[in-house]
Amino acid sequence: MKAELRKQVLQEMKALPLEQKQAMDQALTDQFLKHPFYQEAKVIATYLSFPHEFQTQELIEQALKDGKKVLIPKTYPRGRMDFVVYNPQQLVKTSFGLLEPQGDLEVVDASQIDLIHVPGLAFTTKGYRIGYGGGYYDRYLKHFPGHTLSTVYPCQIQDFIPENHDIPVEEVLIDEGNL
Repeated sequence: MKAELRKQVLQEMKALPLEQKQAMDQALTDQFLKHPFYQEAKVIATYLSFPHEFQTQELIEQALKDGKKVLIPKTYPRGRMDFVVYNPQQLVKTSFGLLEPQGDLEVVDASQIDLIHVPGLAFTTKGYRIGYGGGYYDRYLKHFPGHTLSTVYPCQIQDFIPENHDIPVEEVLIDEGNL
């Protein structure tokens, strides 16, 4: 069931026309930057996006300009994940084709993070998500006291029954304007 949904949403995301996708990325970035969770946060964690995902680069650059501390995930075997200070000099491409921080990394404790920008493939309107299957975020968010936001395309909003270990994000930002 999850595997089917993953595949379907991934195909729809990859099929989005570039111009439409860029317009949605822009609108979602604006929504994110105007959100009180973002405006009140001093330390925010986001992610480095795959080409088919919402593009986080502009958001990262703006957050740095706004004087915020920006963190990105560093993953380890067995589903463990830390958030480390974003430093473009430390990024190395992984076997998945994703950039990941390497080297002498500054890990920031969950209690110090104000806002996590959570990736995923499929979301319900209530914030339950299906990610890529690693379980990293569900594990991390279980004990995370701060705020969570996700930015999604309309094709990512799906109806599915969450499992009991699923942790919903507080708010899902959707771009309705570019449908």
